[in-house]
Amino acid sequence: MFDGVTVIGGGLAGSEAAWQIARRGVPVRLCEMRPGKQTGAHKTANLAELVCSNSFKSNLPHTASGELKREMRSLGSMILEAADEASVPAGEALAVDRELFAASVQSRLNALSSVEIIREEAERIPDEGLVIVATGPLTSEALAADVARITGSERLFFYDAVAPIVETDSIDFDHCWEGSRYDKGDGAYLNCPLSKEQYDEIYEAICSAELAPVHDFEDPRFFEGCLPLEEIARRGPETLAHGPWKPVGLRDPRTGERAHAVVQLRRENSAGTCYSLVACQSRMTWPEQRRIFGMIPALANASWLRLGVVHRNTYLDSPRLLDTALRLRSVPRVAFAGQITGVEGYLESAATGLLTGINAALALLSEDEPFVPPAESMLGALVRYVAESESAAFAPMNANFGILPPVGGPKRRKEDRRRIACDRAHDALIKAAEVQGVLSVPTAPGV
Repeated sequence: MFDGVTVIGGGLAGSEAAWQIARRGVPVRLCEMRPGKQTGAHKTANLAELVCSNSFKSNLPHTASGELKREMRSLGSMILEAADEASVPAGEALAVDRELFAASVQSRLNALSSVEIIREEAERIPDEGLVIVATGPLTSEALAADVARITGSERLFFYDAVAPIVETDSIDFDHCWEGSRYDKGDGAYLNCPLSKEQYDEIYEAICSAELAPVHDFEDPRFFEGCLPLEEIARRGPETLAHGPWKPVGLRDPRTGERAHAVVQLRRENSAGTCYSLVACQSRMTWPEQRRIFGMIPALANASWLRLGVVHRNTYLDSPRLLDTALRLRSVPRVAFAGQITGVEGYLESAATGLLTGINAALALLSEDEPFVPPAESMLGALVRYVAESESAAFAPMNANFGILPPVGGPKRRKEDRRRIACDRAHDALIKAAEVQGVLSVPTAPGV
């Protein structure tokens, strides 16, 4: 019998979990089916390949994602170390060069003598030993069936959409400018202004566009934070101008005026050779995407490196199945991490991998109870949402202030409440981690 931990899935959650286990000297088998078997969205064999955006969201300290990053860094997140190393300019956000990021993650794991990377599909959950299932939204059919077997649960589906990427040399810089909202950050976005007439024309084209058919599944449900462009447009003629294309905080330095709408492009790599269209994920057919995005003046002659796609996302009925350590209540030796648990986003997925990795190592190194971050922390609030949500229709969630306990005391401005909530969150996490010895990590070979 293998006396270590089996981690299934080499994405962000699985890679982080494997690192946390191995850095504590516990053997890990990390199973990744690519490249032998690919998914509908991945393109490479790289561990921690980023499929959708290249952004880990805001780096600002008193934002929800900024606080989750701070907590993860305090717990020794390898994913964030790799992201910092591979970062590209993105204003106030943490964005990465995808290839450099994946290479950084893989080199870190390869350097650990206690990590064995197995390149084959895991069709079943092992019958013995500690297991972390971190197969993400594109869990293979065979393993998904075995997850259904061990959980006694029907699978749940919604759809995830990917934004297009354009080659920098094909962008018309006479029709865009570089800058961030309110001139904050390093101006790493390209802003493509639209007049009211241009916006209306594009809006009508989106609403009448041909969509790629959904062949395999019915009743598509989209995560609210990752809606395809056409789904947002159907909610009303100004939903794009007041939503992802809002011009607030963006004035054209050449005219001093604010456009009716602004489509932002975000740098995709450190060389600046390509940009992604922010919040322009879509399931329009590719010819329709070329036609409609080409109506944006700056992209009239764009060379598209990738167009939008929609792919399946699989997640558990976690409040019924998992405890706050993300272990199966019925089979505690099996834990889940990443989007399959019902968290949404790169950062959140890595955070659950970090937590399950720490706890798998604790289970083998001591008889302590698992480390469950306090409810006041962002990570603790997130796992409690996953394990204890009372919603009748459980749906994926990302880090946000709505899941934190309210800040008491006198009435305060929103900014002050959030600052207090973040400081309280981090203090609570550090105190709990120190009490349980989570911050004291022995040095394993290769670390």
